[in-house]
Amino acid sequence: MTRGIQGASAVVGVAERHYRRGQSPDSEQVMTLRAILDACADAGISPREIDGFVSYAGGSNDGPILGAALGIDELRWSNMMWGGGGGSVAAAIINGATAIAAGQADVVVVYRAMAQADTGRLGYAKYHYGPHFLAHGVGSPAQICAMRTQRMLEHDGVPREALRSLVLAAYHHAQQNPTAQAYGKALDAETYDSSRLIAEPFHLFDCSRESDGAVALILVSAERARDLRADPAYILAGAQGAPGGYSESIDNDAHYSTAGFGAANNGKPGVAERLWSSAGLGPDDVDVVQVYENFSGPAVAALIDHGLCPPGEAAGAVLTVDNLTAPNGKLPVNTSGGNLADAFVNGLNLAVEAVRQIRGTSTNQVAGAQTSLFIGGPMAPLVSSVLFSNSAALREG
Repeated sequence: MTRGIQGASAVVGVAERHYRRGQSPDSEQVMTLRAILDACADAGISPREIDGFVSYAGGSNDGPILGAALGIDELRWSNMMWGGGGGSVAAAIINGATAIAAGQADVVVVYRAMAQADTGRLGYAKYHYGPHFLAHGVGSPAQICAMRTQRMLEHDGVPREALRSLVLAAYHHAQQNPTAQAYGKALDAETYDSSRLIAEPFHLFDCSRESDGAVALILVSAERARDLRADPAYILAGAQGAPGGYSESIDNDAHYSTAGFGAANNGKPGVAERLWSSAGLGPDDVDVVQVYENFSGPAVAALIDHGLCPPGEAAGAVLTVDNLTAPNGKLPVNTSGGNLADAFVNGLNLAVEAVRQIRGTSTNQVAGAQTSLFIGGPMAPLVSSVLFSNSAALREG
């Protein structure tokens, strides 16, 4: 359970910089430092006050190195989340919230940077997949997630159209977001359907784009957050983990077609159930969702795992373009354009949009949004989710 972090901290500063793949004018380290400085300016605090650094999915931009460059007064918390890809992105935010709740740090920055010139591309995940995959020509996230998604479509009965609706909604949102890479590039159903296959059942537009960029979020205690700004995004709840055996090292688990947020193999509550239990809320209480779409299929599976839509054929009635589109949809999803149509900085940019929804500053704002759910990378060895809220929802929760 994560009751100890409920409402104890809040995000008070956010920043993101993103560029088309390979076009960053700076190194990962320089982009990271610039993003942290921007986030501190957004929060109204000095970067010297940062005493905690949290990141995920590898990288060489360690907290002590960044702290020295920023001239911080003291380093008290420095962690890297394991798990592969973007599965641990929300867990990184939980990690920062835990440090603050436990009194181990006062000002924590959660960050991630990617630059093709520094670390190459993520499309071929040789660092992650074992020889049992590579020996058979399976070496990319697209191929792994395609197999799980195909099972979800064929065995579970989720309609193929649900994937298309998620993609079209993301591209629709991108048309109102001037910084999105798909801005000015509207997508219709015919273009989507006729695009080339990447790994069945994924067409071109089902796949996230890779970007150069950096993202930073500044977390402080709830008490300080209230002094800094009128619209902090409180950490209401968070959870991370995976059912036993749910990893690419086996890939023959009982939950093969899910996103990994469900119950453990021993029947104990999984990530999604622990999130709701900790929050004291349920899926019907969520106003807006940012779900990590490495590919459209895993994102659909993640929405099902969290109880935001039913499984099987019934998912198609909920996952329609109208329902998924802000401001009037019943389940507005990925309101900046998401990894598919906005940018892909290993998913942390989705957390920034989740915070913007709480602030009321999104380019596709959901009116009166009090709760904003951020779901980390699905179909990964470890998955995670975090629920943000404003002060009103925090009191109700």
